[in-house]
Amino acid sequence: MPAMRSPGMANGRSPINPPTLIEHKNLRFLIADAPSDNNLALYIQEFERYNVTDVVRVCDPTYRVEPLKERGMKVHDWVFGDGEAPPTHIVNEWLDLVQERFGECVDEELRPTIACHCVAGLGRAPVLVAIALIETGMSALDAILYIRERRRGAINNKQLKYIESYKRRSRSPRCVIS
Repeated sequence: MPAMRSPGMANGRSPINPPTLIEHKNLRFLIADAPSDNNLALYIQEFERYNVTDVVRVCDPTYRVEPLKERGMKVHDWVFGDGEAPPTHIVNEWLDLVQERFGECVDEELRPTIACHCVAGLGRAPVLVAIALIETGMSALDAILYIRERRRGAINNKQLKYIESYKRRSRSPRCVIS
């Protein structure tokens, strides 16, 4: 299959790894690898294309946040170990953000997206997205498969075990996490 062209591509080859859109019910996430100051403008183009309102950074900073903030995007630094599962306080902050952004029914054209990235976009970021999917009622295995179908190589064995044992925060779902 030929390579798809998207913003920031030159000669059919992208200077960034394309972010992966994960949509389920009214949730919308963009999983990415870590931008750098050199390619941040290309990531911003992609983020604006998907109406990203928040960027969740779960790895050490690799870029300045001011260009994102200037465009109205909030940056959340919730760093945890590479290849690890997130600590409870980060899971709680993540789910609070998900509820805040997607808790109300919104116009389809104005629907927000949360971008989440780690170094390669294969471990920490997909784990957080899987947690959000599980909170909607999706099974752990289905959440993992759903993400892996869209982002090959996502979620290592240790993280897989964590997701399989993850217990939903609430059995009585709110508007978005149903």
